[in-house]
Amino acid sequence: MSVFDFTSLSPDLILDGLESVGFTVDSGLLALNSYENRVYQFHDENLVKYVTKFYRPQRWQLAQLQEEHDFALELAEQELPLVAPIVIDGKSLFEYQGYHFCVYPCRGGRIFEVDNLDQLEWMGRFIGRIHAVAAKKPFQSRLRFNTDEMLLQARESIAESGFVPQSLNTAFFTILDQVNQVAIEQYQPSNEIRLHGDCHAGNILWTDDGPHFVDLDDCRTGPAVQDLWMMLSGDREQQLLQLDTLVMGYDEFFTFEPKQLVLIESLRTMRLVNYMAWLCKRWRDPAFPRNFPWFDSEKYWEQQILMLKEQMSALQQPPLSLMPN
Repeated sequence: MSVFDFTSLSPDLILDGLESVGFTVDSGLLALNSYENRVYQFHDENLVKYVTKFYRPQRWQLAQLQEEHDFALELAEQELPLVAPIVIDGKSLFEYQGYHFCVYPCRGGRIFEVDNLDQLEWMGRFIGRIHAVAAKKPFQSRLRFNTDEMLLQARESIAESGFVPQSLNTAFFTILDQVNQVAIEQYQPSNEIRLHGDCHAGNILWTDDGPHFVDLDDCRTGPAVQDLWMMLSGDREQQLLQLDTLVMGYDEFFTFEPKQLVLIESLRTMRLVNYMAWLCKRWRDPAFPRNFPWFDSEKYWEQQILMLKEQMSALQQPPLSLMPN
């Protein structure tokens, strides 16, 4: 089974896998929006809804998958509103015909409103609570946020893929190398802890009782600011207000280090460059050409050149700062 191979993951295999750990699917399988893994909603004979995730083969080591689950279960034990995998006979990670999978209770909610200051303060408290637990011990197997993997290796993946049009090759890699150099120089993290790692609005659902996370698939070790910066939007003035609001809630449970603000644009650069490399590496998966038809076009790479130039400018600006008390 190759790193990209979901071809043998048939509905019958999924149903048989779920049955092997005690679930009876009474609804069929509803595919949910996921590209890296394969995720399906179903309900059983009692009309109880669940979500099952079949992991992309060979993306993570088993120890890394188990650490994701253990982290989620640890947070749930501390009564943090995070959807943790279901444990059956002491196990949360299951295997069937070469595929590893898990099952979650189905939890719905509304999309997090990134421009809602009340919700932002609530999110700050929520993430502060998560980090207070996360800081108590380190990951042993999960990866770190690092520039070697997420900038230099990502750059090589893009170059080796051959997707950058020859006419744009020099312009693209010139600005990419310049951006990478500045981001690497600026990225000097300290006091790294376990993180959610991918705190964007799509991974946060809102209910009348507040927010909950639905995905720890990208949890890593890194600086705390990684779990905050993706909730900032708009112009600099708006971001400063949002940042102060987040940190106000965060500091109720865990102390934010303002010196980490200088890392935001390096972390953003890692995300941008790694995203391009991810599309290059996953293109052989049939789901990617179907869902990202614009990727294999000259216009896309022209847009990336402009985006990288804007990112270079952002890297050269003074970092965000907290308002004085």
